[in-house]
Amino acid sequence: MNGRKKVETRAATEKFRDIKAGDVLILICGKEKNEKKVRAVRVFKSISALLGKYKVYQINPGVKTKVELIKMYHSFPGYREKIKKYGLIALEMQ
Repeated sequence: MNGRKKVETRAATEKFRDIKAGDVLILICGKEKNEKKVRAVRVFKSISALLGKYKVYQINPGVKTKVELIKMYHSFPGYREKIKKYGLIALEMQ
């Protein structure tokens, strides 16, 4: 919410595939809502491919290493399989 996180990522399922540059997303964290404009959208086949473009801290400022980031993704229910099947979508936010 404070702007440190520059890239929002999700498994690139059909639910997120229609998001495009210029769209405005409402991000909700607890009771806080924040509107962010999407600057660019990229799809990656794997976490490693994602990290070829972005630094770990751009994706999650609270995570320090690639290993921690992978553990984070794999901790989300079904994400290991979703990433394998759909890849990851990266939304660069303004």
